[in-house]
Amino acid sequence: MKVTVSQANLAHGLGIVTHAVASRTTLAVLSNVLLATDEGRLRLSATNLEMGITCWIGCKIEEEGSITIPARTLTDLVNTLPVGEVRLTLNPRTQSMEIKCGTTSSEIKGIDSQEFPPMPIADLDGGVELNLADLKEMITQVIFAASTDEARPVLMGAQISINDNTVSMAAADGFRISVRSGQLSHSVSEPVSIIVPARALAELARVTMDGSDTVRMSIPSGRGQVIFSLKDMEIASQLIEGKFPDFNQIIPKAFKTRTVITTAQFLKACKQVEVFAREGAYVSRLNLKPVEGGPGEVEMNAANEETGSSDVVLDATIDGAPLLIAFNVRYLREVLEVIKTPNVALETSANNTPGVIRPVGDDTFTHVIMPMHL
Repeated sequence: MKVTVSQANLAHGLGIVTHAVASRTTLAVLSNVLLATDEGRLRLSATNLEMGITCWIGCKIEEEGSITIPARTLTDLVNTLPVGEVRLTLNPRTQSMEIKCGTTSSEIKGIDSQEFPPMPIADLDGGVELNLADLKEMITQVIFAASTDEARPVLMGAQISINDNTVSMAAADGFRISVRSGQLSHSVSEPVSIIVPARALAELARVTMDGSDTVRMSIPSGRGQVIFSLKDMEIASQLIEGKFPDFNQIIPKAFKTRTVITTAQFLKACKQVEVFAREGAYVSRLNLKPVEGGPGEVEMNAANEETGSSDVVLDATIDGAPLLIAFNVRYLREVLEVIKTPNVALETSANNTPGVIRPVGDDTFTHVIMPMHL
């Protein structure tokens, strides 16, 4: 294997795939990145057996071949190389890679590529085509609500449901639910419902490949996997088995008080009171005070015996009855950070029933948040 590749492209590719490298493993090859020539390009792959990422970068190939190299060593070395061309030469006898760039010459010992787990192959003729920008925004507005509790694995992912020309994504952790819907450019012949690990979706939202405006999602039959294919990259992930909660039964169908607040001001207030709320259970009280013939106001409060307290008053348009209710202010902040509309609506009924947060003027996003004890 003899390959010449630019330092910038190699560093970029490694920055993408190394997020799938296993952090703790008894298999040494899972700590490595696979480098292989592939139809005129250099293919980089990494996997932890639950998620795999493959990236293709342009290169000049003199000899075909493949090798796996310790990911951390290779990445650290490439990031220190000067800008320019990097020449990679494999010694098949010693399974080591010589790396030359400018006046720098290094050698890294690797592991035979035959020991690297096979990466799943996407069916590019099938699957569902999604707009990449819309999908990234959908992921951003949903996965922050996924659980990190390994005792409830079904909640550690997001449910993706596709029916006709509508796609929806939902995540929940038992205290909140985030749901986002969208439209497809083409209808699907059969409904789809899968649970994808939040980490895999986060990686998909993280990467940005030049020239990619669509992503194809394919689900190989009988393998419990999903593959997201972009122009020069693929992310494959194991699916989570189980039944996702029926969130449509949890979202309140009515409310008694609707409070409309400027999103930026509401977010700033949450950040202010969180300074004191974070020392406890993140409890913040919201006192919703409608004023007949006037705009009304929301009083936010958080207090801690050791650090002190914070009170913020916000102007708001409030329709309905006054209400004193408490929420986890970190949860409020996290949902407000992903809302892009100028105003946001908080729909409530009682201090012991869920609140619903919706962007004003956007009916594609719904967030349900459970109240806390006063």
